[in-house]
Amino acid sequence: MNIQRWIARREPNWQRLDALLRQIEKKGLKSLRAAEIRELASLYRSVAADLARARTQQIGNTLIQSLQSLTTRAYTQIYQGSRRQEWQAILKFYQWGLPSVVQKTFAYIAAATALFLLGALVAWWYSWQNPSFMSLIVPESLITKVRDEHKLWMGSIVGVEPLASSSIMINNLSVSFGAVAGGITAGLYTVYLMVFNGLLIGAVGTLVGQNNLAYPFWAFVLPHGSLELPAIFFAGGAGFLLARAILFPGKYRRGDALKFYGSQAVQLIFGIVPMLVIAGAIEGFFSPNPSVPDAIKYLAGMGLFILLVLYCSRKEN
Repeated sequence: MNIQRWIARREPNWQRLDALLRQIEKKGLKSLRAAEIRELASLYRSVAADLARARTQQIGNTLIQSLQSLTTRAYTQIYQGSRRQEWQAILKFYQWGLPSVVQKTFAYIAAATALFLLGALVAWWYSWQNPSFMSLIVPESLITKVRDEHKLWMGSIVGVEPLASSSIMINNLSVSFGAVAGGITAGLYTVYLMVFNGLLIGAVGTLVGQNNLAYPFWAFVLPHGSLELPAIFFAGGAGFLLARAILFPGKYRRGDALKFYGSQAVQLIFGIVPMLVIAGAIEGFFSPNPSVPDAIKYLAGMGLFILLVLYCSRKEN
């Protein structure tokens, strides 16, 4: 191989790759056009092959080191740069994308919330009118503990916080994903989950109220419930989006409607997961902690809920 002729033929590619890399290092990957990004990837592969050939032919250490430096810089920008872009996209979604999709799908989330509140109101009304109704919703062991022993049940979490927190997260995630998946039943299962969970919280709330334990009970519920319940409402909204695509595709074909509304549902799911993880940690470690005054728990719960509302209300400039 004529080394000088080979270097002369390949050197324009090396110089072009170096010029593109200098531009990226100065202005970022976004400064390149789509064609230049494709050119960058092609040049990287070409120069990497040149490096391998230079090593095989033992063409001077200076040239080998220069090509090694060039390929290392290109590798860093192509692969680590793409990872940076992925993280930037994730950050941008949680910064602006999630609040935007919550605002766009608010009617569906509100419908899920209304069904939950309706269930809670029905349970409260019937539990006062007919005490036997409560036993249809609330486990008898829990009723006995509250009514006969005048004790709440959350103390069982103390001492096993990590296990309890993990169990709580898994349970909440299963309920939420069930509400989302319920959309494929034309929303019937989603409706059932929203109403049933409302009935449960309404019946339990009435039970503790009748036995003068409402203040400590809601002190326990509010810190994690300020995130947990909205997450479940988001899940219900996602389920109703899927049901909308199935039942009322409108101007879309049903398959296209599922893609459109399903995309919004998936974005809501991305918001649900971190909310439930945080809520599970709070419920496992903070909410049942007897050393934290109830007043602080109320303040923490209200503060988290206000922050959530402000976050979901933000708009990108």
